[in-house]
Amino acid sequence: MDCCCCRSDRRQFLKTSLAGGVAAVLGGSFPRVMRAADAVVSDEVRGKVALTAGDDRADNVFQGMARFRDQILREIGDRRIVVKPNNVLVDKPLAATDAKCLEGILEFLKSIGKLKQAVIAESAGAGPTEEGFSNYGYYAVAKKYGVDLIDLDTQPTKVVYAFDQADFAPHPVKVSEMLLDREQNYIISAAKLKTHDQVVATLSLKNIVVGAPVKDIGFRFGKGRVPGTVSQKPITHGSGTYGINYNMFALAQKLRPHLAVNDGYEGMEGNGPGWGDPVDHRVCVVSPDWLAADRVSVELMGIDFAQIGYLNYCARAEMGEADMAKIEILGEPVERHVRKYRLHDKVEQQLKWMNPPKLG
Repeated sequence: MDCCCCRSDRRQFLKTSLAGGVAAVLGGSFPRVMRAADAVVSDEVRGKVALTAGDDRADNVFQGMARFRDQILREIGDRRIVVKPNNVLVDKPLAATDAKCLEGILEFLKSIGKLKQAVIAESAGAGPTEEGFSNYGYYAVAKKYGVDLIDLDTQPTKVVYAFDQADFAPHPVKVSEMLLDREQNYIISAAKLKTHDQVVATLSLKNIVVGAPVKDIGFRFGKGRVPGTVSQKPITHGSGTYGINYNMFALAQKLRPHLAVNDGYEGMEGNGPGWGDPVDHRVCVVSPDWLAADRVSVELMGIDFAQIGYLNYCARAEMGEADMAKIEILGEPVERHVRKYRLHDKVEQQLKWMNPPKLG
C-alpha cells in the first residue's frame, strides 16, 4: 500500500513534469524535436503566398489557387479533397464561410479535373451543422458542382489529447478522423479573416484545429436523445489563454490544412468570431504554406503578429514561414490592401499569454 508521502511525491513529480513541458512552450525555447517532420512545407512553396483583390469573391479565390495550380494538382494525387468551411454559428452569415468562396474553390478543382474527388465537410461550432449548410446556401453549391456535404458530427472519430491549464493534465478530445487523416485526404481550409475573443485572430489553422472536435450525441430531450449537442470543442480551449494557445500549437502537428484559403472579401472586426462587425476588404489569401498565409492575413488586418500566441509558437517550431521579409507575395502588394481591424473588446485579457506564469 502506498503511504501518503509517496502519493504526494508522485503528485509533485507529475505536476513538475507537466509544468516543465508546458513552460518550454509558454516561456522557454522550443526544442527541435517538437518540429514534426511532416509539419514542414516543401521548399517549393514555403513562404509563397498569393494575394488577390477584386469585386468578385469567387474569382479572387479561383485566381489565388491558380497561382499554385501545378503544386496543388501534384499534391492532391488520388486523395479525397476535403473542403472545410468555417461555421462557428449556423445562423450568422458574417461569421461563416461564404458560399461564393466555396464556389471559387470548386470551380478551380473542376478546372484541374479534381472535382469528383471533393467533398465539403464541417462540424459547426454551435447548432446543427446541416442547418448551417441550409442557411448559408451550401446545398445549392454542392448540387451545382455535384459534391457531397458531410456533417462531421456523424462521421468516425479518433481521440487526441489537449492540455488544460486548470489542472495541468491532458484531456481526451474526439476529433474528426477525416481531418486527422492527412495521408488519405487533402485538406483545404476555407476560412475568413476574423478577430477572435480568445486568440486575437482566427484564420486557416484555427478553422481546422477547433473544427475537428465533434459534437456528440447529447442530453435527453423528450423521449429521444439530441445528436450534436455536447461539444468536444471547448476542451481544446484549455481553460484560458495559456491553454488555448498551447493547444492550437500542439494540435497543429496533427491537424492543419494542406492549403489555406483565407477569404477576406468581407472580414469581421471587433467582437469576433461570431458577433463582430463587417469589414469591406475584398481580398483573398491562398497558400500551401498555411502559416505564411495566416501571417500575411494578420498583416492585412493591421494586427501586430507578436500578439498572436499560437501562430508565434508555430513559427518558432518552424511549421512554415512567418517572417514577412522572407515571404514572397504573388499578386497584389500587401501594403496596398492593409486595413486596421478593430480588436475584441477584451483583447487585453487575451494577451496574458505573453507573460507566462512562473511554475514550480
